[in-house]
Amino acid sequence: MLNSLKSPLLLSAMLSAILGLTACSSPSSEGTDNTGADSASTGDAGADKLDTKFLTIATGGASGPYNIIGTSLSEVYVKTFGVNSKTQTTGASVENVNLLTQGKVDMVLALSDVVTDAVEGTNNFDKPITNIQQLAVLYPNVVQIVTTKKSGIKNIEDLRGKRIAVGDQGSGTEVNARTLLEGFGITYDDVTVDYLSFSEAADGMKAGKIEAAFFSSGLPNSSLMELEQGLDLQLVTINQDKLKEIIETKPYFKTFEIPAGTYGNETAVPTAAIMNALLVSSDLSEADGYKLIKALFDNLDGLKTAHQAANDISLETAREGMVAPIHPGAKKYYDEQAAK
Repeated sequence: MLNSLKSPLLLSAMLSAILGLTACSSPSSEGTDNTGADSASTGDAGADKLDTKFLTIATGGASGPYNIIGTSLSEVYVKTFGVNSKTQTTGASVENVNLLTQGKVDMVLALSDVVTDAVEGTNNFDKPITNIQQLAVLYPNVVQIVTTKKSGIKNIEDLRGKRIAVGDQGSGTEVNARTLLEGFGITYDDVTVDYLSFSEAADGMKAGKIEAAFFSSGLPNSSLMELEQGLDLQLVTINQDKLKEIIETKPYFKTFEIPAGTYGNETAVPTAAIMNALLVSSDLSEADGYKLIKALFDNLDGLKTAHQAANDISLETAREGMVAPIHPGAKKYYDEQAAK
């Protein structure tokens, strides 16, 4: 009698356990894994993987727009593709291109003047670089030359004989500072040069150790915003007619104005700008190139939230003025968008 009772009880317990397991694994049950829902909201992350497993993005100094935008983009790639993506702070453009060429990183931000030098094998590059390709033209890096009002420096010609910070050695800031100075007839022999990062230059300005500094970045630059709080800043102007003459041989420059109120300036300040490039190795597969640039534009609103400079990134201008060969995956994406 006891055994006959045990069997139905055991069977009932087993059925309950099976039903319980089925309920726990049901998509409609509470506490279920939301991977499917997350994938749908981020471009189907579960199904849409990259060929590469790692994606290191070389940016610039920790406080600059390169690093802020690059970090935001890295987060997009982690969320969208589940790839192991991270950023690497660097001395910016020249170092970034060298790191990419050497296969030490997978994607970089760099100024178009530096990329032009790399492709042509001039200035900082001993020979033409042939293993880099461009995904996009991003936003303009604005040449922001700053001094103090008491310095008496008004325009770029007034920098002759002064002690100035020109950016990190090997940075895009240093490259375009040297090029612009030479365009106005000023060589490094005519000034005292300090190779300083944005934050170091800001500290040097505060301490009175330097008289002016070049900051080439998207607007606004966080180091300059902090510097403005405790210093009577003066933005240095660049004569636009003379700049147009320079542009004839250096077409990566463009005329630009720093809007009034950016750093407490009452009026717009004429200056120069250089477009930023997003580069990858030519070894990156066509499929990955396509997915990476698509994810950037699918998540552009988030990048704009990360830094104001990203407001100037647009699909319409993304391949205007490319200075390196376009990556085939990017070309496929842009061709598809143009056909819509």
